[in-house]
Amino acid sequence: MERRKFLQHAGLSLGMIALAQNKSLADILIQAKYQFKLLRNDVGIFTEQGGTIAWLSNSGGMAVIDSQFQNPAMNLIAELKKASEKPLQYLINTHHHGDHTGGNIAFKGFAEKVVGHVNCLANHKKTAAAQKTEDKQLFADTVFQDKWQAKVGSEKIQATYLGAAHTNGDIIVHFDNANIAHMGDLMFNRRYPFIDKSAGANIQSWTEVLEKAIAKYDNDTLFIFGHSLDPEKVTGTKADLRAMQNYLEKLLTFVKAELKAGKSKEEIMKADRIPGAEEYQGQGIERSLTAALQELSS
Repeated sequence: MERRKFLQHAGLSLGMIALAQNKSLADILIQAKYQFKLLRNDVGIFTEQGGTIAWLSNSGGMAVIDSQFQNPAMNLIAELKKASEKPLQYLINTHHHGDHTGGNIAFKGFAEKVVGHVNCLANHKKTAAAQKTEDKQLFADTVFQDKWQAKVGSEKIQATYLGAAHTNGDIIVHFDNANIAHMGDLMFNRRYPFIDKSAGANIQSWTEVLEKAIAKYDNDTLFIFGHSLDPEKVTGTKADLRAMQNYLEKLLTFVKAELKAGKSKEEIMKADRIPGAEEYQGQGIERSLTAALQELSS
């Protein structure tokens, strides 16, 4: 660890947003700086533009969880190469969205394996084909249905699929020795989430997935979040998972009650807060309301 340098750099190219596979995500992607920071043991995070990245670097090698976009990914790779000359065995994608896989291409020839859920790969290929960007992608070459695990040096990595949620292909990646769990976009910390119905999202199932995660990990587990209202709070505890679960539950309760009261879609879409979950803020409440209306209508 003594050779690691933890840097913060100002500046962000808005042009990089064009790399997103889904431009409607642009308003939830921008973060103010890039940061390469150790959390515990040999595991740290990288933040610049897009979903939070986790990295592992130890005497046995390296692993990376998610890749943001190509330019941030290149910044991350430069930092990793300063830290170690060991190989990068695994690039793992928590799900397929462009702010988590857009940087995969930068790892071509550097990552030995790219890992993801079988639905993540299917969604990634479908999205790239629709946008004719297959040549800009590096797809997973190692997929799984329920569980996947590997060792990098002394660290054991376990990836688990608990059901449909933000998409139908979201996984949790746990570093056993460090006791750190990367939640990907299963966690939007106090920020209105993106709920991708086109990729199999299910709000009710999402609440159940979070309940399973709360039961699965212990009280010392440090959780990494895909996004946060406060960009400095991309890590947290089970209390934050419960807050996210509460938001989703209250979202369904609110929209269901509005429909029962005879409110029109247009009236429901005027809401600027979800009662009982007012701590969730930011832009994009309409995404939640639209997804809830679609789920309850079907």
